[in-house]
Amino acid sequence: MITTRIATVADITQILSLQELYLFRNLNEQERLEGFVTTPFTTEQIEEAIEQRGLFIAQNEDLKVVAYAFAASWTYFAQWEIFNYMVSRFPSLSFQGDEITTENSFQYGPVCIDKKYRGTGLLPLIFEEMRLELLKKFPISITFINKINPISEKAHKKLGWEIVDEFEFNSNSYIGLALDMNKSVLK
Repeated sequence: MITTRIATVADITQILSLQELYLFRNLNEQERLEGFVTTPFTTEQIEEAIEQRGLFIAQNEDLKVVAYAFAASWTYFAQWEIFNYMVSRFPSLSFQGDEITTENSFQYGPVCIDKKYRGTGLLPLIFEEMRLELLKKFPISITFINKINPISEKAHKKLGWEIVDEFEFNSNSYIGLALDMNKSVLK
């Protein structure tokens, strides 16, 4: 049975191990076709996300961390230049008729799911755990997906994410997506 919850510092070692398994730089071309994460978080960055109640995990029956999802304020994510670039594009973007701002939205992702658990309905579970927590502060969630990661795009579109932007950054092509946090992703 899978359980989801907000991460604690006791989960950091397992989160780092899962991250290493699916980091883009650690995978061959064939493995990357199944999905990957590009952002290597440090222990300190994970601790800060946990402190902000912005890191969510899923555990299997053996209490092994089999998925994680980051979700935090733009202030937290400002330490990576791509997020500052995304924020600079907000004045020209809208979602369902609303302006997108750093006050009414947060950055979701990355999300990483052990390949043994992909396609099992785990993504909606961990996302719902995150949604209920972040809805307390933000009505809109924003994320981006590298266009060379179609598995992630397909999975997020199933959850109801809508494309609101396309951009280039550091010689990569991305799509920016938004989601109404008031709507449950569970069917």
